[in-house]
Amino acid sequence: MNPAWLLVPMAYLLGSIPAGFLVVRWKKGIDIRTIGSGNIGATNVGRVLGKKWAVTVATFDMAKGGCVLMLAMAAGISDPLVLGLSGAAAVIGHDYPLWLGFRGGKGVSTTYGVVFVFNPFVALAAGVVWYVALKLSRYVSVASMVSLWSMPFFMLLLREPPGYVLACILLAALTVIRHSDNIRKIREGTEGKIGR
Repeated sequence: MNPAWLLVPMAYLLGSIPAGFLVVRWKKGIDIRTIGSGNIGATNVGRVLGKKWAVTVATFDMAKGGCVLMLAMAAGISDPLVLGLSGAAAVIGHDYPLWLGFRGGKGVSTTYGVVFVFNPFVALAAGVVWYVALKLSRYVSVASMVSLWSMPFFMLLLREPPGYVLACILLAALTVIRHSDNIRKIREGTEGKIGR
């Protein structure tokens, strides 16, 4: 087996580092999974600790998605399929962390970190899509899903390698799965909107 494929399980383990869980446990002594949406991501951290800690956790979650890829590239790994699947593994680690009984976050920040390493323009363009979708819908969940589904289209537009495109499609599909409760609440009219 090509040693480069060892990057995939390593990326999963790095992605599994539960920053949101650890910060809330440290600051409040409670399990963030018992509060709000029940996930360990920055949005839920913001509900408990405020905006500063939400930004801190989001930054860490982005960094852990991108760092493993930057280290791999520095070590000479360049196969887009290996890098793409490793990026996806880091997000899966965040969503289903080994250390927390596979109950994690929704992977949006970590996906942005991964895609930024693939192509910074795609991550920035998707960020613009996120902002516009949030302004139009006022749902963070909708903005997140729409922005992640924009990523594979930007990748195709810029003729990025199929491995990167595949990773973006997998991650966009995963975020829909992780937002299934939000989708249900939107249908029921109970999903919270920004500004309310």
